[in-house]
Amino acid sequence: MRPSRILHSLLILSLLLAVAACFRPSIPISTGTVYPIDVFMQNENPDRPYSELEWVEISREDTLDTRQKKNSERMLYRGNDAESKDLLTAQLVLKAQKLGADAIMSVQYKYFTSATKEGFVMKGLAIRYRGD
Repeated sequence: MRPSRILHSLLILSLLLAVAACFRPSIPISTGTVYPIDVFMQNENPDRPYSELEWVEISREDTLDTRQKKNSERMLYRGNDAESKDLLTAQLVLKAQKLGADAIMSVQYKYFTSATKEGFVMKGLAIRYRGD
């Protein structure tokens, strides 16, 4: 095959791929949950002035159930899945809203476990925007 014919084939292939890309269904960049107030995770900050209200926190400690206990040297079913964390964040948001917060920032989630218990702590700083 001659070099000009290879270039021509590559050009046609590139154009076909570009056209095909236009007709693919769009895939969302984020499927994140939307809350009634702004939520900024740890190391994220709002881009507008704010006043701090107070820290809000939810926590729980539970005894491990039989399906969570050690099985063949593997620990199974520990921690919260993404859906559970979204629900916990929603509970934290409700606490912040009761204080009159416009947002919650520095949200942190910590999970802990032992041979018999597991638990979590989720906390964040409730804030109110200034100048609106």
